[in-house]
Amino acid sequence: MKALRSFAVRAALPEPLGILHTIAMNLRWTWDPRAVDLFRWIDPDAWERAGHDPVQTLGMITKDRFAELTEDGPFMAFLASVQEDLQSYLEEPRWFQLHEAPKNLRQVAYFSPEFGVGEALPIYSGGLGVLAGDHLKAASDLGVPLVGVGLLYRQGYFKQHLNADGWQEERYPALDPHGMPLRLLLDSEGQPLKVEVDLAGARCVAQLWRADVGRVPLLLMDCDVEENEPEERGVTDRLYGGGTEHRLRQEIVLGIGGVRALRAAGYESDVFHSNEGHAGFLGMERISELVRDAGLTFSEALEAVRAASIFTTHTPVPAGIDVYTAELMERYFSSYVKECETTFEDFMRMGRVDPEVEELKDATFNMAIMGFRLAGRANAVSRLHGEVSRAIFSGLWPQLPQDESPVMHITNGVHTSTWLGPEILEVFDRRLAPGWTEVGKGRWEKIHEVPDAELWRARERARERLVYEVRRRLRAQIVSRGASEGELGWIDDVFDPGILTIGFARRFAQYKRGTLILSDEERLKKLLQSGDRPIQIVLAGKAHPLDDGGKEMIQRLSHFAADPEVRTRFAFIEDYDMEVARILCQGADVWLNNPRRPLEACGTSGMKAALNGALNCSVLDGWWDECYNGTNGWSIGTVYTYLDPDHQDRVEASALYDLLEREIVPRFYDRPEGPIPRRWIERMKSSIESLGPFVTADRMLRDYVEDLYEPASRQGKVMTMENHDRAKELAVWKAKVREFWNDVEFLEVHGEETTADVGETREVTALLRVGRLTTDDLTVQLCHGRVGANGEIMSPVVTEMKPGECDEEGVCAYKGAFPTEAPGLYGFAVRAIPSHPDLPSPMDMGLLIWA
Repeated sequence: MKALRSFAVRAALPEPLGILHTIAMNLRWTWDPRAVDLFRWIDPDAWERAGHDPVQTLGMITKDRFAELTEDGPFMAFLASVQEDLQSYLEEPRWFQLHEAPKNLRQVAYFSPEFGVGEALPIYSGGLGVLAGDHLKAASDLGVPLVGVGLLYRQGYFKQHLNADGWQEERYPALDPHGMPLRLLLDSEGQPLKVEVDLAGARCVAQLWRADVGRVPLLLMDCDVEENEPEERGVTDRLYGGGTEHRLRQEIVLGIGGVRALRAAGYESDVFHSNEGHAGFLGMERISELVRDAGLTFSEALEAVRAASIFTTHTPVPAGIDVYTAELMERYFSSYVKECETTFEDFMRMGRVDPEVEELKDATFNMAIMGFRLAGRANAVSRLHGEVSRAIFSGLWPQLPQDESPVMHITNGVHTSTWLGPEILEVFDRRLAPGWTEVGKGRWEKIHEVPDAELWRARERARERLVYEVRRRLRAQIVSRGASEGELGWIDDVFDPGILTIGFARRFAQYKRGTLILSDEERLKKLLQSGDRPIQIVLAGKAHPLDDGGKEMIQRLSHFAADPEVRTRFAFIEDYDMEVARILCQGADVWLNNPRRPLEACGTSGMKAALNGALNCSVLDGWWDECYNGTNGWSIGTVYTYLDPDHQDRVEASALYDLLEREIVPRFYDRPEGPIPRRWIERMKSSIESLGPFVTADRMLRDYVEDLYEPASRQGKVMTMENHDRAKELAVWKAKVREFWNDVEFLEVHGEETTADVGETREVTALLRVGRLTTDDLTVQLCHGRVGANGEIMSPVVTEMKPGECDEEGVCAYKGAFPTEAPGLYGFAVRAIPSHPDLPSPMDMGLLIWA
């Protein structure tokens, strides 16, 4: 029976306990252990039944229990303390308010298709969403003015269950937003606040919900409203659900609807950050606004929008990018491009590598390419991923050296308070600066002052907790498949708190090679079954519902885990989520990561494990490529990549087994002085000291603020001044440079080539025909440095040459000089690039001419 009308009912709290609702509705409790203790105190059983969700917990408590709590002096005192701490957290100045740099930034709008803030808000699938959640939390801790924008999925991501044969099955439980830590936003008349978008002629309405993530608001759009037809009501049904067209419809709501949601809710963001290409249409909506409201042309609006836009790519392979056909794009955007006063052909060029060569009828629209074209600043998510991204997208800037393509990198980080276990947190709190988890001022070198016994006891307690959880979850998994109590006796022998424990948890995609550890099952069994130095391995993760290859990997692991010979030492935990991730990252001694290099954009699970004292054993991919120093963990194989992937797998599987047998296992059990493994703890301390300052999300957010958000805000403000005069001027200038760039030509370059002494200065002169441009329109650069065997200048130093006089034919003289800084073969080269003070980066236009 369907309800004619419906309304929300909240738990009725006595007036003295009213503040419980405020605490429950702010997701800061997801990283505040004292708030968690508060709700567990109310009713431990209800807390467990509610899945550690305060809103659900309060709905399970009886009036009598509430009455008891109001008379419980210690509880009321603790409640007041937690409430006071939350209020102080929300109001006091943080890093952003106190840092000395000029503050141009008003507010960042951070768009993402998923947000992993906590299990109580299950609108995430994995790494991208958890990163977005950590981004919001770190922004809150640092006081960065940021608002998140996403979609509220009525079924979220799937719940995973393995059947009797180990095959992954999916369930999509319906989510009730009224029972979640969300507030439905209302308009001035008290009605739900809504926005609408056009979906190929169909009207799609979305109502707006708000989640509070500490100091940061998160706006979520929900299309399951009565005004919509059934097809439109289903737009926000499932995260990454449906086919290609369904994905496009979700991305239109996220991007175009997201900008409209910000306006409707009263947020005045001056920087727009797209986390991956899914939200890329936000740039088109902002262009449309400026065309419609400010009277700008499409090209002028594009420059104004690009100035304050940031695009982050997480894609290590082209196949991971959303691509749509021209026919589909025309159906959904033919009327929209008219509003932008441009043509469909020009619109399609925004999503094409080389817009001049592709036939429109055969063209496709690439969301990542649009992300780059609409953003003045773009970044990858690790140093190696920056190199990969510059290679993948080099076609956007074909004239540039690949390493100078305008894609920088900011390596991801993880939110310390969310991922740090209570055992290691106690140790750090005694040694690091007060409040270090929220202000990012931990003195990580102090870890060497921690007595080995104290650090080891923390690790032992975390491992004990992991063992308990593995047993509990395995029991539930096996019971769910119909096993009787008589078949569960062996569960009590699963894992041992004193054994070396290896963790592996991530999405099961082919390139992550989740079954690499099974490459030699007999060799693995010897490690698991060793009488004096055994290991135990726990794995978790989901495969995409349509990825049978990923499901086959899970099935193979499940079959191996069911083998009576190893089932007490090898376990696969179902339904991987943030809670499972915390348990594994906090309890494992070694964190295993073995993707095919360089297909891991960053990967952050190893960062979480490292903060908890685990040692990483990983392929040199993602973040580990830039952080491994030889003493803070282990490297599987080398950076060398074989042409045959099967051979690569065999080589690296063998390297992994060798590491376990010859280095990792012996070091863990090497205890000549007693029960404490001194050499293992030595490496733990090296890991914590070297990785702690780098892998945290507060470091990541400071990098974003200083390297991207502040510059984008400054330039965005410049572009809006005087009715967008600078944006108009830049658009005209770019058109002129593109039209006349082929006129630019080097005629002569002179520089002495005789043998020089180190430190000797050499002068270079160049004659450049600038044609119908001027010397103000370009910069001539002198590049110099050591020359390698292939004639390339290695790590060139770039300096600017000074223009001299120009003749009537537009030929100008340039002069420069450089010191010979190292012995050996030395060389120089000269080039010209467009130059304008309002370009977001010197290589922004992708135009370059070499002498």
